[in-house]
Amino acid sequence: MEEVEQICSRIMIMDRGRALATGTNSELKDMVGINERIEIELAGAATSEDSRGQTALELVQGLAVVASAKLEDGTLHISCRRGSHNLSLILSTLQSADIAYGRVYSEPPTLNDVFLEITGKELRD
Repeated sequence: MEEVEQICSRIMIMDRGRALATGTNSELKDMVGINERIEIELAGAATSEDSRGQTALELVQGLAVVASAKLEDGTLHISCRRGSHNLSLILSTLQSADIAYGRVYSEPPTLNDVFLEITGKELRD
């Protein structure tokens, strides 16, 4: 799908012979509610059993820009809704609660994400 994003001007998403969506790369990404995925490694032993990890998860889940969040192995995995400054809002929320974090990773939606959202299935060969 990465090649499709780079070389195609119009894209059609099909599943089992049915056309489900057509448009440019940007138009297709605008059709789904997910804007970006964020991963934040919490410092120390902030796991789901640790109160700091649970606090971080609850704070993040309470933000309006967050579509979903989960905590796995000390890393918050967050899917955000459309909006600007999502990452800044999440990080400032964690900082205001004195929750330390390390590596932060943010990625915009891909066509794979769009396909999964529209079809409910992983991309197949």
